[in-house]
Amino acid sequence: MEKFLRWSAGPMVLALVLAACQPSASASPGESAAASMGEDPAAVCAADEFGCVEIPAGEPIHIAMWGVLSGPDSDLGTDVLHGVEIAIDDRPTLLDHDVQLTTEDGLCTPEGGATAAQKLATDSTLVGLIGSVCSDETVGGIATITDAGLTTISPSNTRPALTFPDRGPEYAGYLRTAHSDAFQGKAVAEFIYNELQLTTAATIHDGSAYAEALQQVFVDEFTALGGEITIQEAVSKGQTDMVPVLTRVGATNPDVLYYPIFTAEGGFITAQARNAAGLEEAVLMGSDGLFSPTFITAAGPNAEGMYLSSPDFTAFGDEYQAFLDKHQAKYGTAVLQIFHAHAYDATNILFDALEDVALVGDDGTVYVPKGALRERLYQTSDHQGLTGTLTCGEFGDCGAPVIAVYQVTAREVGPPVVWPPEAPIWP
Repeated sequence: MEKFLRWSAGPMVLALVLAACQPSASASPGESAAASMGEDPAAVCAADEFGCVEIPAGEPIHIAMWGVLSGPDSDLGTDVLHGVEIAIDDRPTLLDHDVQLTTEDGLCTPEGGATAAQKLATDSTLVGLIGSVCSDETVGGIATITDAGLTTISPSNTRPALTFPDRGPEYAGYLRTAHSDAFQGKAVAEFIYNELQLTTAATIHDGSAYAEALQQVFVDEFTALGGEITIQEAVSKGQTDMVPVLTRVGATNPDVLYYPIFTAEGGFITAQARNAAGLEEAVLMGSDGLFSPTFITAAGPNAEGMYLSSPDFTAFGDEYQAFLDKHQAKYGTAVLQIFHAHAYDATNILFDALEDVALVGDDGTVYVPKGALRERLYQTSDHQGLTGTLTCGEFGDCGAPVIAVYQVTAREVGPPVVWPPEAPIWP
């Protein structure tokens, strides 16, 4: 079955697609800036805009993963971390040097992302980053990362504006293997309006860069199809009593309540929704921020029957099952969320670029020109990853928007909770 979404792109989506398809005027992968200047590390490093990271013989090549690793949304970050760690297990050495991984917790907030970025930017041994995990963390920290000459690849940021053509120079050091929610919001609208044939919807967001943007894309696309938005509401991070907001939403009698938010608040909304007049029979739907067993536990029995949009893991490459086997063997559990494969791909894209641009001195010292590494990452073309064949566009989009919808069943709700769902139900 064809798993790519079957819809015609709207103006915003089309702009993103066209931008991602723009060819680079730079050399192709394998013809790095360092290689084109010859093999003299001193000359290469002097000419590079950001200089070189020097890694003496016997010292590790140092990368970092940054993103939420504590609190109610930690499944997101832990899942990403597992993908990075398995990629390192598969390629434990680069250029005859071991790979060292460190982490910084971004807390899934702009402030946490800013703090993490400041720590990372002062580490002169770092060659590249995987992250952030939450879009808010990137909003808070990307200027610091970019100004330090570092480049980061996010496996899970989906806010559309992060790769808009007008995103600003502070994003020069940013790419992602995750999809843009310009695609996910349109997919949700198509599913509700065309597949479920429902015509009224309400939304709730939590003020995060991810949730606010995604629900707005959905609103725009749903109304363009002919649907009606009865109300757009918001909750706060840390809020537990959802009765007031659910009462306001229920008073509008929507066919669907769509809340693309995170675990804690999503759990409280789901658990309390059926007690609100007007929502007794409403369809409940979330997105990839809720795609975890922790959410199912928090939501309780009301999660059964609800829908979640997320990347389509049944469309991942042939090597994905081998990855899952490694994950089970290493951690003793099934995967926690959906972005582990995107993290694996991001890490290998970084590794390939490092091997292309790095120079090795006669004494075994590795020199990584940071500007050339950034340029090479943007030149990534036809990378054979777990999530598909990845090519990075000039504004940092590398991932394919392969979005599906899953329905939570009694199997997943348990007890015990069994995760993930066995397969998507749409398309």
